[in-house]
Amino acid sequence: QVQLVESGGGSVQAGGSLRLSCAASGRTFSGYVMGWFRQAPGKQREFVARINWSGGSTSYADSVKGRFTISRDNAKNTVYLQMNSLKVEDTAVYYCACRTVGGSYNYWGQGTQVTVSS
Repeated sequence: QVQLVESGGGSVQAGGSLRLSCAASGRTFSGYVMGWFRQAPGKQREFVARINWSGGSTSYADSVKGRFTISRDNAKNTVYLQMNSLKVEDTAVYYCACRTVGGSYNYWGQGTQVTVSS
């Protein structure tokens, strides 16, 4: 079993930055792909970014490319999402999740709210 706890959300003006963290515990972090997702009010949860175990492979949603950066520190069992040039439409609850290679995201955190105002 893996437990994921997000932190770092908050309120920021458009153009600002936030860094989200997701701390994993409960079992070995080794080999897991980590992902960030978000869900805005009235919308479905959507993929934001993911990173493989080594950190050498990342993928981003088109809407955040060039503005968000995902990274991980395996020694700290933590994955990060640096969000720059935030837009009002980035407002959502952000979730981290993990999966094995080829598997489904079956472990999820509780989410952290990000609110971007104009």
